[in-house]
Amino acid sequence: MQIQVLKSKIHRAVITEANIDYIGSLTLDGDLMDAAGMMENEKVQIVNVNNGERLETYLIRGVPGSGVCCLNGPAARRGMVGDIVIIISYGILTIEEAQQYSPRIVYPKAGNKL
Repeated sequence: MQIQVLKSKIHRAVITEANIDYIGSLTLDGDLMDAAGMMENEKVQIVNVNNGERLETYLIRGVPGSGVCCLNGPAARRGMVGDIVIIISYGILTIEEAQQYSPRIVYPKAGNKL
């Protein structure tokens, strides 16, 4: 049997842009992605702390050190600049693997910096 478990999380990043005229996704600072063990095109869940919205999309690697956290396309309707979000990725593991696995959790500082 396999189960889906928390793989990594970026806890309380701040939305810096919302670009409705872009093909959907979330552009995220490459440094945050690396710290969390996330990769480009990976499916993520975004939870907006300010309005309770939840959505699933995929990641686009932003410029490392830029602090970018940009909702693109339809996702831009789910949050505003300044909203706080939690970005979550999941993995599928066997029960045995899951019992040994520790997720990576990143707590960004001001400006979405490490």
